[in-house]
This record gives sequence, structure tokens and C-alpha cells, in this order.
Amino acid sequence: MRTLFIIVLATLSVGCSSRSALDRHLDNAYKQYELGNCDQVMLELSQAERRSRPRDNLQPEISLLRGQCLERQGLFVDAVETYRFIGSRYPASEYAFRGRARLETLRQLGHYQPEERVVTTAVKP
Repeated sequence: MRTLFIIVLATLSVGCSSRSALDRHLDNAYKQYELGNCDQVMLELSQAERRSRPRDNLQPEISLLRGQCLERQGLFVDAVETYRFIGSRYPASEYAFRGRARLETLRQLGHYQPEERVVTTAVKP
């Protein structure tokens, strides 16, 4: 019984430290973004992603911050693809809404042209 208790306690402490490390990486990413250091942001986001794999609910937030950094670096095509990923994979999240807003801003600035829908009609021979 004592061994089981120790195993459970050890398992819980590993989960807590993993969550705190994930939070630390996300916090650091936001701090570095405020400072304009996108290289460090990308590093922190990569580390946060590795720790969040079992918790997929953080991926949209990580992706949105990554897209914002890509924009800041002038990598508009990559930013667009990142925002589109959020919208397709997590359509109901607040981050999908934010991603769509960023896409609209990029469109207005001339950095993004959504595909035009082509309507075809059948022609009788």
C-alpha cells in the first residue's frame, strides 16, 4: 500500500512540474514577443509544444502567437498558413476567430489574397 501511494504521489508531481514548465515557456514566449525577440519566441513556443502534446487544447494559442511573430518578421505567407491551420483544425476556438481577424487585416494591407471562387456552368454542345 505504501509503495502504491509513493508511485501515485510521484506521478502527480511529474504532471505538475510538466504543467508548470509549459506555463513558464508560454509566459516567456509572450514576454519575448513584447520585446520583439521573435527568435526567442519561436524557441519558447517549440518547447511549450513539446510539453503540451498530451494537451491539444493549447495548440491554437501557441499557433496564434507563432503566426503573429511570423507577421512581425515579414513572413506573411507562413503567417497566413498558420492562421488557416488554426481555423481548419480548431474552428470553434477563440484563436480561430483571432486568426480570421488577422487574415482580414493581412488582406486589407495587401499581404494576403484569398482564393477567388470560380463558378463554372455547363455548356451544352
